[in-house]
Amino acid sequence: MSLNRAEHAQTAQELQENLSKVALEQVAADLGTTPEKVLAVSQLDVDRIEEPWILRNYLIKALGSDLTPFTVLTGDYRQMWFLDTAYIDRAQLGYA
Repeated sequence: MSLNRAEHAQTAQELQENLSKVALEQVAADLGTTPEKVLAVSQLDVDRIEEPWILRNYLIKALGSDLTPFTVLTGDYRQMWFLDTAYIDRAQLGYA
């Protein structure tokens, strides 16, 4: 799935808005990475296309009803043939 410019901007905005509602250091620790990597993923500066989905899934669980809905990263990622679902399910962005 390739995002156009508007979708890219919208997705980054939604990730950053939701990320602002949680402690960055805790997110990084939970996802096995650094705060800098989490911020990069929230801006869609990624090494793998699965990384925004990992952050999205984390934020959905962490925020519950306080979540600002995602409008581009929607649906069941397991149904998207181009994503490595096992990588997403590990829920890790790297090493701290």
